[in-house]
Amino acid sequence: MQTKENNPYRNPSYLFLIITSSILVAAVIWFFMLPLIFNSGSSLITDIFSNKDEVKFEAFNPEAFAYDLGNTWEVNAMINVKGFEQREGSGDIFEASISYSADIKTPNGKTEENLYSDKINISAQEEIIDIPLEVQFELDSTYSFGKYTIIFNITDLYSQNSITGSAEFDLTE
Repeated sequence: MQTKENNPYRNPSYLFLIITSSILVAAVIWFFMLPLIFNSGSSLITDIFSNKDEVKFEAFNPEAFAYDLGNTWEVNAMINVKGFEQREGSGDIFEASISYSADIKTPNGKTEENLYSDKINISAQEEIIDIPLEVQFELDSTYSFGKYTIIFNITDLYSQNSITGSAEFDLTE
């Protein structure tokens, strides 16, 4: 019969052995077994400890202005995009590729498509945060005074994700 004095569970070195063994087993499961179970290798560990937030592809800060040139109007517009896919090229160069076009909606609700289109390829030494997209085109004297809307149609050529953005401008006397 065991007494309190010779009970192995009350021995401090036995308790230390139990606790350290439990910690070791938990560490092995955490760092080696969980990544294998989720089939993601060490990326699971880096994802957990990474504070990098996923940014969705979006357009922001649209602006548009029209300038009276006498017989025509010059329309200048700009919008920024972020959250596009980037590829890391040779020599730690980050690359992004965006295609975009501009339509306008007239004061009477009619949409005129593809008044401007362009493609932009950017390369940079560090990750690209956002890309400004600029549009410039002319409207002839057949366009009446009123409030117009420019519609940006934007495609990330690497991910094939598409978004739109818009801004209003006026043709006034």
